[in-house]
Amino acid sequence: MKNHEHYIKRCLKIAKNALGTARPNPMVGAVIVHDNAIIGEGYTSPFGGPHAEVNAINSVEDKNKLSQSTIYVTLEPCSHYGKTPPCSDLIIKHKIQNVVIGCVDDNPEVSGSGISKLKAAGCNVIVGILEKECKNHHKRFFTFHNKKRPYIILKWAQTTDGFVAPIKKDEKKPIWITNKYSRQLVHKWRAEEQAILVGTNTVIEDNPSLTVRDWTGHNPIRIVTDKSKSLGDKYSIFNSEAKTINLTGLEINFEEPIACQICDNLYKQQINSVIIEGGTKTIQAFINENLWDEARMFIGNKNFGNGINAPDIKGKQISESKILDDTLKIIIND
Repeated sequence: MKNHEHYIKRCLKIAKNALGTARPNPMVGAVIVHDNAIIGEGYTSPFGGPHAEVNAINSVEDKNKLSQSTIYVTLEPCSHYGKTPPCSDLIIKHKIQNVVIGCVDDNPEVSGSGISKLKAAGCNVIVGILEKECKNHHKRFFTFHNKKRPYIILKWAQTTDGFVAPIKKDEKKPIWITNKYSRQLVHKWRAEEQAILVGTNTVIEDNPSLTVRDWTGHNPIRIVTDKSKSLGDKYSIFNSEAKTINLTGLEINFEEPIACQICDNLYKQQINSVIIEGGTKTIQAFINENLWDEARMFIGNKNFGNGINAPDIKGKQISESKILDDTLKIIIND
């Protein structure tokens, strides 16, 4: 069992290489072991490319060893045709006798059928190794399929006295609460998620680009809630650097709670994760409707004396760290 955990941990480690590129597919990691040595490994390619199991099998130099090997995967191998053929069929084709799986894929298109197919072909299948860790790793994928909405990450920065912005500003640009290293980390996060959302006031007051200019990676899809459809092309969010979705009164009834409507809209557009970077009003809407999974709260070493209050959130804090003089708290909705 300890050996199984060791190799599933390796699967989880390499699977993180697919964060931000595999979507909407899950970011799976796969490792092939022969005589207690890794002979192949792979992770999910960018969407449309080979899955982790395919990449792992292709990386094995001596294919004759596969029939005496064990393949480890973070998630149940798929059993249906999508952009690529079923991974379970490829495992069976190469006569890999032992398959160790972190967690079952409860996507209705799979949901145990991959395991059943492998067992029917005579494979020895073990399921549930580091299951909790694997489910957490695949949280975006599971949230999208099980809750029919994107995985929601709330992010904001507040002063030590609890404000996200002053009441009035002299210029229409951000007033930074955190240091440049914290801001670079935010750009890394943007590259990892499919979309980012702000409200109208944030666009007007800060004119953000919402890109990953301080990091290497793909820009997220930019989403703005624009009740009166008053935002024009002069704002950076509408430039050509990334796709922008403008949710107006045609898509959202702003007289009703908006978070659920936004989630329904984004689910229909196949968006499986989104960072909510709007102001307090936008973030609080998701908190009030209990439509959030994770909150990332920076506390900068500044005081405003008065201003716009930070969001009011309750949840389970799972970590607290320092980035120079900034504090970063991660909270989950338990």
